[in-house]
Amino acid sequence: MTGSRQLLPVIQSLECQLHSPAIRNNVKAVDELLHVDFEEIGRSGQCYNRQQTVTALERESSQVSILAEEFKLSIISHGTVLLTYRSFQRDADGGISRHALRSSLWLLSDNRWQIRFHQATPAEDSR
Repeated sequence: MTGSRQLLPVIQSLECQLHSPAIRNNVKAVDELLHVDFEEIGRSGQCYNRQQTVTALERESSQVSILAEEFKLSIISHGTVLLTYRSFQRDADGGISRHALRSSLWLLSDNRWQIRFHQATPAEDSR
């Protein structure tokens, strides 16, 4: 199996696609990235299933991208990896807000990586 150093840029790129408003509003793109059994615990603490997530992202009007750093990847088993990182958003005035610690479980399914589970937890600014 490919090591975590080789997989990190691949999984990080896929994850960051979901941070972009252009992708988030594109049902087909989101549909390809989300596993059929996708579940999420949002930053708010609310739980969402796949359909709720697809619908919410399609209707999302915010054009603010999620910024992320400190990515780490752990191989759980063949075809299963855990990505963890910090995220934040930049306000219109350039300030940084909405800090979160995030974790995503990615599965290799039909020769493509899909996100199976995601959780965001509010966090303090660590800078």
